[in-house]
Amino acid sequence: MRQPLIIDRSQDQHFMREALALAAEGAALGEVPVGAVLVQDGQIVGRGFNCPISTHDPSAHAEMVAIRAAAQAVDNYRLPGSTLYVTLEPCSMCAGLIVHARVQRVVYGATEPKAGVALSRGQFFSQEFLNHRVLIEGGVLAEECGAVLSAFFKARREQR
Repeated sequence: MRQPLIIDRSQDQHFMREALALAAEGAALGEVPVGAVLVQDGQIVGRGFNCPISTHDPSAHAEMVAIRAAAQAVDNYRLPGSTLYVTLEPCSMCAGLIVHARVQRVVYGATEPKAGVALSRGQFFSQEFLNHRVLIEGGVLAEECGAVLSAFFKARREQR
């Protein structure tokens, strides 16, 4: 049986920086720069960045890629006791996966005012109908995460 999650907030910035590095990898490929890492027992077991354009897969958000990689790495479709670090507040599609994968905690950087469902466009994770509760913490390295996205979209606008 897995031990209860012990939150070590001193690690939050470290793992968010790992997610930021992945976001940069995605940006280099022309993808919207969002990165994610999934941590279990203090180790990164899944990594991902947005890649729906390059993979022709609309579900290839950073969270999806990281959770899929983690599930393969630990040989289980459930990820109890894990923490997902993502540079941008999750959307509804990713929120559903987070619940189904039994991720215990989500730590995100920047808010997503148009489509974020942790706080911005609703509080999905606190819905009573859900059979799994996820701890949510936003705003970790929010300025850095937001700056990466702002710079990406500014450069895109200037290219037009």
